[in-house]
Amino acid sequence: MKKVPLLLGTSLLSITSMAQNNEQQKPNIIFILCDDMGYADLGCYGQKYISTPNLDKMAEEGMRFTQAYAGSPVSAPSRASLMTGQHTGHCEIRGNKEYRSGEITYGKHIDFAVSGQHPLDTAHIVLPEVMKRNGYTTAQFGKWAGGYEGSISTPDKRGVDEFYGYICQFIAHQYYPNFLNRYSVLKGDSATIRVAMDKNIKCAMHGNGYLKRKQYSADLIHQEALNWIEQQTDNQPFYGLFTYTLPHAELVQPNDKLLKRYKRLFKPDKTYAGDNGSRYNAINHTHAQFAAMVSRLDAYVGEILAKLEEKGFSENTLVIFSSDNGPHEEGGADPYFFNRDGLLRGLKRQTHEGGIRVPFIAYWKGKIPSGRVNETPIAFWDILPTFCDILGDENYPNNYLNPNKKDDCFDGISFKNTLLGNDENQEKHDFLYWEFNETNQIAVRQGDWKLIVKNGVCHLYNLSLDLHEDNDVANQYPNIVEKLKQIVYEQHSPSPHFNVTLP
Repeated sequence: MKKVPLLLGTSLLSITSMAQNNEQQKPNIIFILCDDMGYADLGCYGQKYISTPNLDKMAEEGMRFTQAYAGSPVSAPSRASLMTGQHTGHCEIRGNKEYRSGEITYGKHIDFAVSGQHPLDTAHIVLPEVMKRNGYTTAQFGKWAGGYEGSISTPDKRGVDEFYGYICQFIAHQYYPNFLNRYSVLKGDSATIRVAMDKNIKCAMHGNGYLKRKQYSADLIHQEALNWIEQQTDNQPFYGLFTYTLPHAELVQPNDKLLKRYKRLFKPDKTYAGDNGSRYNAINHTHAQFAAMVSRLDAYVGEILAKLEEKGFSENTLVIFSSDNGPHEEGGADPYFFNRDGLLRGLKRQTHEGGIRVPFIAYWKGKIPSGRVNETPIAFWDILPTFCDILGDENYPNNYLNPNKKDDCFDGISFKNTLLGNDENQEKHDFLYWEFNETNQIAVRQGDWKLIVKNGVCHLYNLSLDLHEDNDVANQYPNIVEKLKQIVYEQHSPSPHFNVTLP
């Protein structure tokens, strides 16, 4: 009789162990999303001036995509597309709409009391909420850009367990800010709060005094991300979205060995006079600053991969690296010097290929075939369904569609087959779609055809013959134009906040 409880206990332990093992089979996922990196900013994509050994190695040991597309040509809607699984004809956030009000002082400095961007739609489920439902612990480090402070959509309200960084992407124009934002379940936070940068606020926000600030946000955010990985165990799968601000302007960082190396390399270099309205400070050595920012980001990626290896997570962790849109020319940046768009036309805020086609590298030790270069067209709205597919979520998409929200939808498809080297069974997009109100542009890609609508006027390009989009052939192929226009009419849903001119 004494053995019965033991047997029962053993059975219970066995059941518990089986449940834990089942959870362990779900892969960990880390998505590293940098800010304003051009298609050709990395060595593995053809960059000649900037050293990126860690990302180049990640590409060598993983899969590098040549036709990956951001959700938008600017930050907030691109991130919204990733979070929602929707393109910018459907998702709530379609531009960098700002919310800033009131004043608050940090030392002698006046800052905004409330700041941030247009909120994500609370009636539509977002990626961290999906991961939470699947048993994951979740984190985001870097830029949020999914709602202003105190709004209906902040990290504490959208399935994020740990957040550290910038709620407002405008505040993120400074790498030595007056404050950062935090939401931490582990630290007992009940809401997203501000954390004052006590050392920074002792120094000026502009001018020579600004360079005396010591709390460099990129390093602080990265360290929080590393600490979070260090805290993870095999008992629960983890999902992390690392939305680093590098290499976005402003062009400033610690004057360490990394930066000094590029200062020696780029002589003579350029200067930038600054713009207080945009928060971009004056800076010297703009080429050196930008190159060092990319190399610094590369070093961060190397440390993340090393930490995963150290913790024994590499074989059960999918790591993806990409950029939120194409290269900028703000704050003194010089994309033409670095040939940052490669063979592509266009920059940030444009729906030409240079504004939306981005570097995209996927690494999963032992799962993703190494050394592959893949030409499959994918887009940010494919991320959510791909993650659901990888972790075996049989509820997607039916259980996530909101029956109380009119026309709720997901636009993406899973590219799990492509990632795992099974291209022959990969579902293909019939088309890809973007719209962007600030420059009044719409774009549709179907096969090799690319329609761009600017202020209601249609332009047509054949990417197989004209990757740089120099030759508008709209007049030669009116039937193709009409066909792609029909996609615009079908995919565009009106928005009270973000208007575009239909063709």
